[in-house]
Amino acid sequence: MQGANSEKILISGIGLISAIGSNVQECLEALSSGRTGIGRAQFLQTRHKDEFMLGEVKLSNEQLFDILAISEEDRIRHTRTSLLALSAGREALLDAGFKPGDFGGRRIGIISATTVGGMDKSENSYPTRDLASGFVQTHPSGDSTDKLGEYLGIDAYRSTLSTACSSAANAIMHGARLIHHGYLDAVLVGGVDPLSRFTLNGFNALMILDREWCCPFDQNRRGLNLGEGAGFIVIEKESSVKERAAKSYCSLAGYANANDAYHQTASSPDGEGAFMSMSKALEMSGLRPDEIDYINVHGTGTSNNDLSEGLALKRVFGDTLPPFSSTKAFTGHTLGAAAGVEAVISILAIEHGLIFPNLNFSEPIVEFGVAPVTKLISRPVRTVLSNSFGFGGNNSTLVFSR
Repeated sequence: MQGANSEKILISGIGLISAIGSNVQECLEALSSGRTGIGRAQFLQTRHKDEFMLGEVKLSNEQLFDILAISEEDRIRHTRTSLLALSAGREALLDAGFKPGDFGGRRIGIISATTVGGMDKSENSYPTRDLASGFVQTHPSGDSTDKLGEYLGIDAYRSTLSTACSSAANAIMHGARLIHHGYLDAVLVGGVDPLSRFTLNGFNALMILDREWCCPFDQNRRGLNLGEGAGFIVIEKESSVKERAAKSYCSLAGYANANDAYHQTASSPDGEGAFMSMSKALEMSGLRPDEIDYINVHGTGTSNNDLSEGLALKRVFGDTLPPFSSTKAFTGHTLGAAAGVEAVISILAIEHGLIFPNLNFSEPIVEFGVAPVTKLISRPVRTVLSNSFGFGGNNSTLVFSR
């Protein structure tokens, strides 16, 4: 499965921007203090602004332009999607010890994930056919990936994936396979999605949005809170990390994708796809279920998803289910970015020995009967399993190990 190269794949850099912080440290402080970033929208222009709770990044596009030092003449080329990607991508690259455009002869690529691409600009420009806004050029999903590559001087390989809410996990897997097969030495991988009226209205039509704070894995869960952000990690072959005398957080020990194709927007009731992805990821990692210290569940807060995932968890782990929680009650569901955001959170759990709480929980799901972690736990965490499940039954699981 690992191809010609059996070296470990290490995580050497992390970057994050979300509703709870504009960088990794701010997000860690919010997670550790139990502070959610979900509230009423400040920047998204929608008639539903006072109706739904959203996980909005607390920076305007103008503020992001200034922070990222984007020139006045270049700003028309960007969307909120690309700005969020640049923020988290730059942080991850610098954290890994690389300088933009200077990689010491190493082959470095980018694989980014998104569900809406440049829709945040398109939905504002298209009604008036404002071609001067540049929305035609910035609309494609790959535009933010190209902008990120240009900004960081990465051109050895660029690719964009879109598989709904498992997108960033699949980007991480694709990067790992490229390293394993000897095509690249390191890859900046993750995902980005902004809030947009397109996604808000779409999820509203599906009737799976919560008008208050979401409560994942609770018997009385009512739906999800949408969020926005970007999460990126630098994955690198072990020999490259050693040659650079660089730090590493942990390894990407296992991963798997399975598709049960049960329904366009719903998970299979028995959690078959989730069961397969977790089982295969554990098999690849060489870890037993009882060796997992923490599970960052997909946990959207919707009736179907949480029960389906819960049943799959019991099939994999039996009666010895490790501590688990959904961190979407902090950030909101960031769709294509979710697995990137939660990969960083999983790595922080290992790095700092923390298991983060599942906010807003009060009563276990009757059919599942197990409660998530509801308070911050401080103890050694060596292994984390992170789930990300997308529409169409595209289920992905990552395993991180110290």
